[in-house]
Amino acid sequence: MSNPNTSWSRFQKYYTEFPSLGLGIDISRVDFPEEYLGSMEERIKAAWAAMEDLEKGAIANPDENRMVGHYWLRSPDLAPSADLTKAISETITDIQKFTAEVHEGKRVGQGGPFKNLLIIGIGGSALGPQFVARALGHPSTDRLRPYFFDNTDPDGMDKVLAELDTELGQTLCLVISKSGGTPETRNGMLEARAAYEKAGLKFGAHAVAVTGTGSKLDLYALAEGWLHRFPMWDWVGGRTSETSAVGLLPAALQGLDIVSFLAGAAACDQVTRSKDVAHNPAAQLALMWYFVGDGRGTKDMVVLPYKDRLELFSRYLQQLVMESLGKERDLDGVVVHQGIAVYGNKGSTDQHAYVQQLREGIANFFAVFIEVQKDREGQSLEVEPGVTSGDFLTGFFLGTRTALHENGRQSITLTIHDTSAFSVGVLIALFERAVGLYAQLIHINAYHQPGVEAGKKAAATVLAVQAAAVAYLAAHPDQSFSAPEIASAIQQPDSAETVFKILKHLSANQRRVRTTSGTGISARFQSLP
Repeated sequence: MSNPNTSWSRFQKYYTEFPSLGLGIDISRVDFPEEYLGSMEERIKAAWAAMEDLEKGAIANPDENRMVGHYWLRSPDLAPSADLTKAISETITDIQKFTAEVHEGKRVGQGGPFKNLLIIGIGGSALGPQFVARALGHPSTDRLRPYFFDNTDPDGMDKVLAELDTELGQTLCLVISKSGGTPETRNGMLEARAAYEKAGLKFGAHAVAVTGTGSKLDLYALAEGWLHRFPMWDWVGGRTSETSAVGLLPAALQGLDIVSFLAGAAACDQVTRSKDVAHNPAAQLALMWYFVGDGRGTKDMVVLPYKDRLELFSRYLQQLVMESLGKERDLDGVVVHQGIAVYGNKGSTDQHAYVQQLREGIANFFAVFIEVQKDREGQSLEVEPGVTSGDFLTGFFLGTRTALHENGRQSITLTIHDTSAFSVGVLIALFERAVGLYAQLIHINAYHQPGVEAGKKAAATVLAVQAAAVAYLAAHPDQSFSAPEIASAIQQPDSAETVFKILKHLSANQRRVRTTSGTGISARFQSLP
């Protein structure tokens, strides 16, 4: 059991409030020794210097010879050229103008004024917009109701289309893809277009692109006469794109306050440029991550926001943290296998799920609690004398945090006043900066993602095997073959398992292939007539 007096003394020393952000951070329940912060002084100074260079326009991703400038999105005057400053400012103005035209009924669908918003994207083009939509939206105030295609799952898309039902003519569709060639987003666009056309509607009359200038999607939208096109710049990575048109456009159309959102992110950027750890919450986060994981990511990060509106924050952070920090090699090319695994949901739901293991099971994690002080707009019902539902939520948060610490489980607590657009902007900018600083501490590049590209190439290889296997069966329509026989025939002898899985999938959907005999790995396949 921890000594209450010691805990209070340590809390006084390591709890800091940032009034300009409406933010507090408590690192007192991470059991670092007193000398730790001093021992990391040179490392954190180097990280600050690297971040300073980044914001000035240094090449941050040598793989693609590009800058990383998401910080300029909320402070355009900091961009390294007047052209970039102008482009960012003009895009924000264009978003506001287009949004006003939609809300005022100057731009309408073929079924009338727009009521719904279908956002098609994946990864950073969906996770950020989904998180912000859930965190800040409300059925009573949303100007457009948001829906998402965020996967290439046909059943998932059918479910969304069923919800939209007869209102496609009043549904504005945003297609978000930097290159325009991302398969999941392209597939979602094609599925949406087919649904609009089936309903007797012209897709282009309801569609908007957020994409790179001159990309496949940009050229397609131009040729098809889409309503509008907004830019994505190559110096903004998907996982740090929420303050670009990727996040601002859907948020504005939903009716959210993007001016306050940007102001919160900009204010957090300003505070987290401080060269004093005691007054820099992002530096404190990065240093705590380094300490609890021994600079090797040996502990998972469990994100526990005690607010339903922040339920998707852990999913958003999974990409931001894991895609940025999960790297095989460091900046010198040395194999290091770095990363921090992130998972979480919300409190107090998790107290009925995995907190039992967190307290008493394997100690392979640290927790990041997010406390929201304001319960709701207006007064709350007392569910017991002098006690509201929100009081219970606070009680569960404080009790769980104490219970974990008593068993040697370490945690960081972030406290925000409310879940306003400003506060959500603060949270996003805080973790973006913490990720950048931590990457410097462990000497890796946070802004490239070779593993993601490898996955895309592997998927393309699978589809090539599928085409060859189907073609082989079609060329021998009266014969059936096992997976190894087909793999050998198409000169892919090591791909028998892949062939088996592909043909079982096609057979289950009655597409070009059927299973003629055998079960399990003994199955034989034949071309459908």
